[in-house]
Amino acid sequence: MRYTRLGSTGLEVSAISLGCMSFGDSSRGNHQWTLDEESSRALIRRALDAGVNFFDTANVYSDGSSEEILGRALRDFASRDEVVIATKVHGRMRPGPNGAGLSRRAVLSEIDHSLRRLGVDHVDLYQIHRWDPETPIEETLEALHDVVKAGKARYIGASSMYAWQFAKALHIADAHGWTRFVSMQNHYNLLYREEEREMLPLCADEGVGVIPWSPLARGRLTRPWDATTARTETDEFGKTLYQDDDRVIVERVAAIAERRGLPPAQIALAWLAANPVVTAPIVGVTKDRHLEDAIAAVDVELDPEEIAHLEEPYTPHPVAGFR
Repeated sequence: MRYTRLGSTGLEVSAISLGCMSFGDSSRGNHQWTLDEESSRALIRRALDAGVNFFDTANVYSDGSSEEILGRALRDFASRDEVVIATKVHGRMRPGPNGAGLSRRAVLSEIDHSLRRLGVDHVDLYQIHRWDPETPIEETLEALHDVVKAGKARYIGASSMYAWQFAKALHIADAHGWTRFVSMQNHYNLLYREEEREMLPLCADEGVGVIPWSPLARGRLTRPWDATTARTETDEFGKTLYQDDDRVIVERVAAIAERRGLPPAQIALAWLAANPVVTAPIVGVTKDRHLEDAIAAVDVELDPEEIAHLEEPYTPHPVAGFR
């Protein structure tokens, strides 16, 4: 495994982050395709054995059961000092008032719930899962600063939003002397490159690490365009992200993979790794081969001609992934 710094921080993370949305109790939340605890633990252990030290989850994943499963597995298989745990706050955790969002009450309450489910006294990276238009960003940032000062999180990060929103948040944190975001978890892959227009240059300029979600485009980049899985049939959010024009890119990934004698997933992840602003793509896995491909991709390098061939068919896309 290769390790790198998260943005301009001193925190060392593996070049692949294991996304934990695929781990959870399928009877809780909206993901019927998640793995049970036994299967999840096996993949977490294999990731640790391969040198992965960066694990990303969220309070909302399977109604908190992803955090529970991850926490139990890491306690059994690793020392707390050996792993980097990231989780997120924003999504609805209970019906009624104050059950979601980024108010001071929500942030300070949800960090405690996440720590309880994970079974730890702090997380390494606490991220806002989305922008909350109903709460002043100043309120959220001060609450996050207090979380860090209380020792409940070491760093804070953000996820999908407009670049102007992220720039505003960074400026306000600096102006008040509050803890600033060190990472951006955004929607970025070969089929969706709108982040290259403003967000990625902003992150590069500000020294913010980029940890993309859906680096394999919900699996679209790993299989023929018309193939379906249990997840694609039930993932209503995923159906909003890509369009038929993307088929040609998937075909080019497959062609290069065949020529190289590699799985398509390794080609798609190697393309992301070639971008110096990308710290570590967050890869979700449900099978051993998914994890094996992600780990092997760390050592795959594409030549400039292959990168250009993969990028050439891209057409502008509507903004997607912010909700």
